[in-house]
Amino acid sequence: MNRQTATTLKTDRIFAIDFFRGITMFLLIGESTHLFHYLVAPSLDGTIISAIGTQLHHHPWNGLRFWDLIQPFFMFIVGVSMPFSFGKRWQRGDSWNLTFRHALKRSFLLLFFGWALYCIGPGKLTFELWNVLAQLSFTYLVAFLLMRKSIPTQIIVTFLLLIGSELLYRLFWIPGFNQPFTPDHNFGSWVDLQLMGKLSGGHWVAFNAVPTTAHTMWGVLAGLVLKSDRSNRKKIEILLIAGLLGAIIGYALNPVTPIIKRICTSSFVLASGGWSFIALALSFWMIDVLGYKKVPAFFAIVGMNPLFIYLLTNTGGSRWLWGIVKPFSFGIFSWTGKVPTEIITASIVWFLLWYICYFLYRKKIFIRI
Repeated sequence: MNRQTATTLKTDRIFAIDFFRGITMFLLIGESTHLFHYLVAPSLDGTIISAIGTQLHHHPWNGLRFWDLIQPFFMFIVGVSMPFSFGKRWQRGDSWNLTFRHALKRSFLLLFFGWALYCIGPGKLTFELWNVLAQLSFTYLVAFLLMRKSIPTQIIVTFLLLIGSELLYRLFWIPGFNQPFTPDHNFGSWVDLQLMGKLSGGHWVAFNAVPTTAHTMWGVLAGLVLKSDRSNRKKIEILLIAGLLGAIIGYALNPVTPIIKRICTSSFVLASGGWSFIALALSFWMIDVLGYKKVPAFFAIVGMNPLFIYLLTNTGGSRWLWGIVKPFSFGIFSWTGKVPTEIITASIVWFLLWYICYFLYRKKIFIRI
């Protein structure tokens, strides 16, 4: 843990990056309160609340909902930050070898935390690598190794990763796992059985780390655009064009290669990557160009301690807060009904998680690895 002295955002800082990271983390910790689960309670079927709640759940297989974009957003914004963070270190004289060791250490710690989280629930050592931290440990290191290469080289590598993944799924020959787009009967599932001796239960595969590397690498390219001396209008144009191309191509490929988030198909990576570029362009335009920063600052605070709040919510922090809030919320609001009271309770827990981030921000405590 280190303490940073800056409490105000500098005028030359691209605040859209902080907002993008913050709102992504804000939504992730919201899921830990089970609020999204209560929004799709049977008693709410047919309401706008249920429709919103549905979008806050992963699509069961072939399709794309809003919640399917959160993990790509997370991977993407990590990449966006890299040209700024490493660029500052290189400018002050740090060698590539020194920053490589730092990237290697961070990658190892991300993998360790990703693995360790799977041991806490069952209360014993296990070996599972499906969560976002485990995948980020791979995508982050690959993106670092390539970020000083030419832009065409980086773009080519991302598409080689997608094409290679596509071919592995389509051409894999072992019976029972030669159905590329069938749950638990594809190449990714076979890799999981060889690597971990089990399947995820939700049709997720650890091999997703390979194709989703494109999200982090595209984030690096987006960061280079924002960091460049181009005009703000030109930056927005580049990001929007890249986003529209990715989204259009991704959706157009759906009849050939289904958009499936759970195995990170190439069409999914392209479509979600396109939305990532578009979301960043809109954030940059509204926040850094038009100057709307007050509301985004609420979310940016969560992004100041992303690893801490992620680990807190995934190690029982939300459940602990729920136990504190429940006697009061159920005592005061029980007259509204069971589901409304649960929604209110989860919302209060969500706010308290935000307040923990705000408290750390006010105390100038920023936890890094």
